[in-house]
Amino acid sequence: MYRIRFHGRGGQGMKTASRLLGTALFKSGLEVQDAPRYGAERRGAAMFAYVRADRQPIRERGNVVSPDLLLVADDTLFQVPVAGVMAGVTAETVLAVASTTSEMIWRDRLKIANPIYLLPHSEVVADDDFPDVSAKIAGAAARLTGLVSEAVLLQAVEEEIAQFGPKAVKLNLHAALEGFQAMAAGEGSVRESADLPADSYEKPEWIDLDLDLAATAAPNIHAAANSVQVRTGLWRTLRPVLDPKICGKCTWICGSSCPDGVIGVDAGGYPEIDYDHCKGCMICVVQCPRHAIAAIPEQEAVDALEKTKTAQLKGMPS
Repeated sequence: MYRIRFHGRGGQGMKTASRLLGTALFKSGLEVQDAPRYGAERRGAAMFAYVRADRQPIRERGNVVSPDLLLVADDTLFQVPVAGVMAGVTAETVLAVASTTSEMIWRDRLKIANPIYLLPHSEVVADDDFPDVSAKIAGAAARLTGLVSEAVLLQAVEEEIAQFGPKAVKLNLHAALEGFQAMAAGEGSVRESADLPADSYEKPEWIDLDLDLAATAAPNIHAAANSVQVRTGLWRTLRPVLDPKICGKCTWICGSSCPDGVIGVDAGGYPEIDYDHCKGCMICVVQCPRHAIAAIPEQEAVDALEKTKTAQLKGMPS
């Protein structure tokens, strides 16, 4: 059986990637499972999706614990322990990473001798309503398994993306083809792993929590378009803080990278972060080419702000 796992952040299309690959594998004559697995269901949060493929009926269920192929759409997730990117990786696992960092550096960072393939950097599209990373990484997975032809992959993309309109189909066909062609050197490098015996099951490391009554735990929504009232900044443990002395005012980089669109532009042309709704995913910190945005512990940032306000009040005339 082939076991494949996609890692990314909410909003990057890993569920779509697994579905695209699953459809392509099914059209190629295999039995298939594909499913996403979420933690916190929000944009920017770590999540993964998985695909199983076999020429026989698939009776295995649950998450893919030990992948034969591991694909990572956001290389910052390696730094997030809760994302579990490297969980279950064996010496036979093939890795494909969307990154501009070299293969040699990744091999040194991860301390592995596994095959590592780099996905080409996504092209910048001025009006890109449909991010193409999901199609690109699905195309890469299809080529690495060696089970899907280019024609079948494109058929799967057309079928799954058709509901979003011709523009989306065109962008995703291009992305899938780009990912497929980029993995030519690794075609067929993924190998099937053996079926797992029933007694090999290990209970996931879940934390059991007490259940509240629905009246307490469930959301209570009375009107549409009121998400601005939900102060998602309260989820934050780290705060991105801009140093204007270093900033180059290239707000299209950090602004476009923000999964929630909470980075605007102030009157001086500098990035302006809406801290009421910034969840602290720190993608802007990683993407800033000048390293002008620092990750500060939330409590430390709050304390510093309070000290500044107190000093200003003391300096005011009575």
